[in-house]
Amino acid sequence: MLRYTLMRLGIFAGCFVVVWGLVYAGAVPRGLGASNGVWVLLLALVLSAPISFVVLRKERDRASIQIVQKVDRVKADLEANRSQEDAADDTARAQGQAS
Repeated sequence: MLRYTLMRLGIFAGCFVVVWGLVYAGAVPRGLGASNGVWVLLLALVLSAPISFVVLRKERDRASIQIVQKVDRVKADLEANRSQEDAADDTARAQGQAS
């Protein structure tokens, strides 16, 4: 998941630099007043989202598989603990009734 996040940040940073260069060159209009930085940031976010969606598809699927495996492992561990607790409780009740 860290790898996916870093790759996503890299794509955003690349888009930010490109948009900043285009605004500096005058190819893209500047923001109003002091909002130029916000304009560049928002435009970079809008551009990087679909690029990340397409380019990082395999990495996103890989991260998703890892998350699903971890969740399944945790569920299995919880079920095993629950079974152990039930068995211990049944044994304690049986011993309590036998006395």
